[in-house]
Amino acid sequence: MDVREYIKNNILIFDGAMGTMLQQKGLQIGENPEVFGLKNPDKLIEIHKLYLEAGSNVITTNTFGANELKLDKLGYTVEEVVDNAINMAKKAIEESDKSKPRFVALDLGPIGEMLEPIGTLSFDRAYEIFKRQAIQGEKSGANLIIIETMMDLYEAKAAVLAAKENTNLPVFCTMTFDENGRSFTGCMPESMVATIEGLGVDAIGVNCSLGPKQLIPIVEKISKMATVPVIVQANAGLPDIVNGQAIYNVDSEEFFIGVEKFVQLGASIIGGCCGTNPEFIKKISDNISTLKKVEIEKNNSCVVCSPSKFVEIKAPTVIGERLNPTGRKLLKEALINENLDYIINLGLEQIEGGADILNVNVGLPDIDEKKMMPKVIKEMQSVMDVPLQVDSSNIEALEQGLRYYNGKTIANSVNGKEESLNAILPIVKKYGACIVGLTLDEKGIPSTAEGRFKIAEKIVNKALFYGIKKEDIFIDCLSLTVSAQQEEALETLKCIKMVKEKLGVKTIGLPGTIDNDLTYTDYTIGFDTALNTVVDAIDKIRDTSTSHERVSIVEVMGRNCGDIALHTGVACGAEYIITPEKGYDKDELCKVILEGKKAGKMHNLVLLAEGVGGASELAKYIEAQTGIETRATVLGHIQRGGAPSAFDRVLASRMGSKAIELLMEGKTSKVVGIKNNQIFDQDIDEALALNRTFDEKLYEISEEISK
Repeated sequence: MDVREYIKNNILIFDGAMGTMLQQKGLQIGENPEVFGLKNPDKLIEIHKLYLEAGSNVITTNTFGANELKLDKLGYTVEEVVDNAINMAKKAIEESDKSKPRFVALDLGPIGEMLEPIGTLSFDRAYEIFKRQAIQGEKSGANLIIIETMMDLYEAKAAVLAAKENTNLPVFCTMTFDENGRSFTGCMPESMVATIEGLGVDAIGVNCSLGPKQLIPIVEKISKMATVPVIVQANAGLPDIVNGQAIYNVDSEEFFIGVEKFVQLGASIIGGCCGTNPEFIKKISDNISTLKKVEIEKNNSCVVCSPSKFVEIKAPTVIGERLNPTGRKLLKEALINENLDYIINLGLEQIEGGADILNVNVGLPDIDEKKMMPKVIKEMQSVMDVPLQVDSSNIEALEQGLRYYNGKTIANSVNGKEESLNAILPIVKKYGACIVGLTLDEKGIPSTAEGRFKIAEKIVNKALFYGIKKEDIFIDCLSLTVSAQQEEALETLKCIKMVKEKLGVKTIGLPGTIDNDLTYTDYTIGFDTALNTVVDAIDKIRDTSTSHERVSIVEVMGRNCGDIALHTGVACGAEYIITPEKGYDKDELCKVILEGKKAGKMHNLVLLAEGVGGASELAKYIEAQTGIETRATVLGHIQRGGAPSAFDRVLASRMGSKAIELLMEGKTSKVVGIKNNQIFDQDIDEALALNRTFDEKLYEISEEISK
């Protein structure tokens, strides 16, 4: 029977401590346990048989430290030690009662050297060390691999990948944690589960370091997140050192009370670690009928993490996007020159600004992206603990980023093209990452919500086919340039609603457009910033216009919405404001300009919304009709950039807070807005159905001011 089949319906019993038993058989302090077992096969077989007689389903091979760094110094090979250990375990099973299923677990413990950046051992070197052990383990006849007592998440990842990529054996993995809930290198249980389970292990859990009582809160955290069987191997309490010997203070009775609690919390694989012996295992086996597997309600939210920090994505999350060389000269230079200090500082600035996750993109034609991606990721993770998002259109670079990232990350991105889906999704699954799906395909970005939804549906279904969890799939409905493509922006909102309702993704919409063209809200995020930019530009233009006694036509953004033109025109005292909503008469405009000239005005200011357009042509017409020098200025995209105004910052914070409240309440398909200085929410369909209105009162004020 395969062990994976057995644990579906049964509680699996591992053995207890090996080191404790070897010491009783004569192992001296400082002596290598694996070599001792090689030299004393009968003693090793006897230990295994004692655990089998006690009721163990699984016996663990005496290979905890059987790696080449340790064995080479002693004149032994990995292959001979691993082969001997497995054969001794198999022989013990052959000579024992076969009334219950028995399995041999190849034991892989820590290498004994710290990985980079804490130590000097590279990830690739660690991988090769574990690979050698795993290959021989399968060759010699092990039934599964148990990776145990890991203190470093990065080392655990290297071991799991080595086992998964080079054998077909089931893989279990446990880490060890202190009472503060962290491993020696600072890893959190939640980060372990998110990362290691994502790599495809068959069971996950905790062993060593603590007794049953101290492990309870750690087991509880693991069980709530893990979707694979949970394994727990506690110590027999916390040891006291007496005459150089570790004396453990928990007996088999007290240990079993802890085991009962572990099972109640969701564990289904139980064993012992330091200080335990066959008596402890017998107590579990004799009372196995009293232990019932428990289904624990799981926390199915999406988690991305570094070893020491995890972000649960169930509310709006800020991703810092500045680590992308597109349009950033200094970052390009830093990448080309491998100036990693600049990159680190750019990341730290974003963290200080409130970023929860940092996007990492190193795509440049001038560099080897495949080599640069892991280099940048490793350097960033040596300095900062926020999770990273790996961003690349280069599939090889993307995989390198996922492979060498220490934690669970987001792959940015995949699209609806078959080539993209088939190349990227298997990689994402292999490394247990999340994925961002873009609603575009071979034909580009559909103009309708229905078209984008079809692509989103295709991405989600394909991701599910590859085994990626729905909660780990993000869909970007692609709003593009809202000011230039207002109709498609509305289609984006519709698509968001469809994705939520039909694909099960929670959505809350925030009004982010400088045009202020969403009727349901008084103000959109970005509108005030654009107004301030335009006012500042006009103030500068006015000085020249006055000195030369010119007419200045300033074309502003807004497309088919005249709010930017109207508001800045009032603020700057424009003689004439031209909006799509009101239109204009060229001859009437010329008349107003001439009357102003007669009244002694040194200049004339005309605000023109881009939805009307034609600033240059209008300037030529005015100059021809009035004889007054006329200049046209098209402000363009400067209105869409720059530092946000104080009003917009406060507005975004208020709306963002409201969005988080709605998501935490389980509400979805809503938009957030502001009316009469009160933040509110509204059904997205109702908001989109509202007919746009124009501020007639403010327009009347502008006409009065211009007289």
